Amino acid sequence: MAVTTSSRNRRRGPAVVIAAGALLLAACGGGEAAAPGADGSLSIATGGTGGVYYPYGGAMGTLLSEKLEGITATAQETNASVDNVLLVQDGGADIAFALGDTVADAKAGVAQFEGREITVCTLGRLYDNFTQTVTTAGTGIRSIADLRGKRVSVGSPGSGTEVIALRILEAAGINPDTDIQRSQLGVGETAQALRDGTIDAGFWSGGLPTGALVDLATTGQMVLLPTGEYTEALAARFGPYYQTAEIPAGTYEGQTEASPQVVVPNVLIVRSDMPEQLQQDITRTIFENKAQLAAVHPAANDLDPATAGDVGFVDVCPGAKAYFDQATG
Repeated sequence: MAVTTSSRNRRRGPAVVIAAGALLLAACGGGEAAAPGADGSLSIATGGTGGVYYPYGGAMGTLLSEKLEGITATAQETNASVDNVLLVQDGGADIAFALGDTVADAKAGVAQFEGREITVCTLGRLYDNFTQTVTTAGTGIRSIADLRGKRVSVGSPGSGTEVIALRILEAAGINPDTDIQRSQLGVGETAQALRDGTIDAGFWSGGLPTGALVDLATTGQMVLLPTGEYTEALAARFGPYYQTAEIPAGTYEGQTEASPQVVVPNVLIVRSDMPEQLQQDITRTIFENKAQLAAVHPAANDLDPATAGDVGFVDVCPGAKAYFDQATG
């Protein structure tokens, strides 16, 4: 049974298993958070169990625990990008997966991060998240414009999916507060709600393929809605990290055509005061053992030290940069 987490109640556990017991944020202790990794433990903030961050982060925890002497790394289930940035900043996690648009907002101190000083850097670009807006054949919905007046999940509260879903809806001229019946479900809950007929469509931003959508597609009813037509508007308003790429035909059962989608890069972030040598050791271990990670999820096949440092919206951690320079020099 999956453990439900929120920004007020987060849990952690070894590898991909979430153990019982609350993880208290360092901010609650009244003092400054210790430097990440100071006690030999590393907590990795991921996402929901039906997405990519969770299995990827679990595999990463196992890898770092095996390869780095004196380090025990564990993954924790979260609501993903927005929560993850705050967890790292407040000392509730040491490493986190996050979407580029969310991190850019955090560094700029806008949107959910207004009034917050966020001091994070990245260990590199991991892979691109594809916007995957899904419905079922019986709804008759075939475009984002068709969502007006429908029951739509925009993703979990505090997730990168929610950020991009609201932006795409607005770019399509749809007010998320008044023009849809809005719900906030994780990808696993979205897939189940579509099966049950309690929602008409749902947004998800994740790697390919996403497990919960693989399962939904086996019903033969899943339909992907294209979003690529909104990339230009998003990039002009928010930043060039929004691009278009196609979900290849055959990615999901019954998907006979490629589907153009808004994509945004995923990065791995840590707090800027993580020791530089630890930054470098973590980065080296991840990029030099991508086959082990890819055995758990194919998104890890996109790890490439030659391009991982090409991130314009957040500083690359000095330890990570040192590794990339060595690996590509």
